[in-house]
Amino acid sequence: MSYFPAYLKIDDKEILIVGGGKIATDKLRHLLDFTSKITLLSKEYDQDILELSQTNGIKTIQKIYEKGDIDSFDIVIVAIDDIEKQKEIYLEAKSKKILCNSVDAVEYCDFIFPSYIKRGELTIAVSTSGASPAVAKYLRRFIEKFIPKDIEKFLLEMKSLREKLPKGRERMEFLDKKAKEFFK
Repeated sequence: MSYFPAYLKIDDKEILIVGGGKIATDKLRHLLDFTSKITLLSKEYDQDILELSQTNGIKTIQKIYEKGDIDSFDIVIVAIDDIEKQKEIYLEAKSKKILCNSVDAVEYCDFIFPSYIKRGELTIAVSTSGASPAVAKYLRRFIEKFIPKDIEKFLLEMKSLREKLPKGRERMEFLDKKAKEFFK
């Protein structure tokens, strides 16, 4: 079954990343586009993730994962190679109604990380529901070529107009016409 595409507001959610290697570093980089309320937990950390966490004020806990370590979190990302430990953490998270993503084990995921494009207020996500992250990555790169260079500026203008103009059919038609003209 495919994953439902949804954009979540996570800037008020506590996120735990279990792992300290390259994959954990990649997940941290992605999450930092949307929040900094992230904690890292790992016995060992690569230098890249330590530098990234220090630069962004991310809390690090240096220890082996133990049951209960997820209790104060809303979302858990399991970025470790041990599939049995991924399953264990996923089942614990599920029992506590905590959203969980286990890297490279879609059977232990409540959600997946799409390949995405982020340009200011614009976010475009591409997913194959875990079937082929490589296909999602190359499709994202293909789509990126078609995004106008000044999209960020245009979106700020549209946001400002949307906030200033009174709601109703006239505003909707005006903004629709303006968007249509931008993409001509």
